[in-house]
Amino acid sequence: MKILLMEDDMVLGETIEEMLCGAGYDVTWVKNGEEGAIASYDDKYDLYIFDINVPLMNGFELLESLREAQDETMAIFISALTDMVAMTKGFEVGADDYIKKPFYPQELLLKIDAKFKSKKRTLTHVDIKFNQISKEVKFLDKVISLGAVTLSLLELFINNIGRTILKEELMDLMEHPSEMGLRVAINKLKHITKWEILNIRGIGYRIDKS
Repeated sequence: MKILLMEDDMVLGETIEEMLCGAGYDVTWVKNGEEGAIASYDDKYDLYIFDINVPLMNGFELLESLREAQDETMAIFISALTDMVAMTKGFEVGADDYIKKPFYPQELLLKIDAKFKSKKRTLTHVDIKFNQISKEVKFLDKVISLGAVTLSLLELFINNIGRTILKEELMDLMEHPSEMGLRVAINKLKHITKWEILNIRGIGYRIDKS
């Protein structure tokens, strides 16, 4: 997992960098907003950790510009600005979390680990996001409601991208299984998700990796 750290305090920045590298993360450390903007343009990251009061471009401005550019990378602010106005601003520009200074570095590591575990619970294919724990389904980041059979089919397909799923396996998810009923259910799923679900004649169905 790659992390972009923006922190102009040399002692704190070095401490965080060493801790995260020791935990197995790949860390790029920059000291000002201009370096942060260049780094985010040059490479792809799994998480941003931004101090707010840094030279050239502050953390608010950088994250806001990234969000406007459709960059949805998870972001955490770490800041000595502890008032509600600053915290509100942080979430308004697109932060996923806000940690007040001073803090224990281990607190940051725990939050990062938790966020990456949460991210792994979510599976994505084309415009669909599926949370395996809550069973929440999003199309273009909007929550959609599915019937029990459609939801079960979606879960089976999104966990088996690139594998042909046998008709019998799919019909096991239906209350009254039949080939006609399965075709109807598959077509409904295709309509809702906009997925290309291939019919492998006489065998089953599959979704190829995009």
